[in-house]
Amino acid sequence: MKKLARLLNAGKKSWPKTMLKKIKLTLNWRGFIAIFGFFLSWYLACILKLPGFAEMANPVEVIQMFAKDYVHDGHYWLSWVTSFQRVLLGFLFAQLLGIPLGLFFGTNDRFRELFFPVFELLRPIPPLAWVPMSILFWPTNESSIIFITFIGAFFIIVINVFDGVRSIKREHLWLALSLGASRPAIFLRIMLPSVIPSIAVGMTLGIAITWDVVIAAEMIASDSGLGRLTWEGYVSSTPEVLVIGMISIGLAGYLSTKVVNVIERKMMPWRRSA
Repeated sequence: MKKLARLLNAGKKSWPKTMLKKIKLTLNWRGFIAIFGFFLSWYLACILKLPGFAEMANPVEVIQMFAKDYVHDGHYWLSWVTSFQRVLLGFLFAQLLGIPLGLFFGTNDRFRELFFPVFELLRPIPPLAWVPMSILFWPTNESSIIFITFIGAFFIIVINVFDGVRSIKREHLWLALSLGASRPAIFLRIMLPSVIPSIAVGMTLGIAITWDVVIAAEMIASDSGLGRLTWEGYVSSTPEVLVIGMISIGLAGYLSTKVVNVIERKMMPWRRSA
């Protein structure tokens, strides 16, 4: 009983320390200090009119305009929704087509020999180079923007899955075959789980490229979205609107990355403790 009481007391003493450690890790005070320092440096550079900042809006002006003209503006929040929809559709189509294609490249030699040269010919073409072609090919601007967004993530996910399949140790496959495992069982039990980390990497890289591409496409071929909002700020020589658009894009990309990270943790539960 005395030993049990000592253990309970020790647990009570260590519990606050454990909770404090978790709170410190969650809040990340260093990150807050860095962000505050960034905005302070930005403000001082604008006030002192340092080279490159003479015509730039300072953070106070940006916040004032945002609170006055954009917090209750439905068109602004609709720009968020529009850009998110385009990113989501392009990203999902890239996963649905890219993952099977990468698996086929990695598992079927004849299929790879036939189609991989064409894939390698198209892969170096930058996504934005597809903009004129997609505008001519697709019937609406919306479908062309989604296609360009799809292109941004598609090649990345295919290459990552293909490399993931090639990195599987052949000894594992030979051992499974020698033990009588069927090819479907090998694919489901060995190959697919081994490729999951590569899929996760492709998703992380793909979501970032997707936002880059969709913003550029909105500036060129759209009249809506966060990219168009940013472009309008530039065209109208309104630096406050330009900065609001840029910060909005950064926040949208950050939120998307966080969602992808949650999906990755669900896909790879063995890494949750890392």
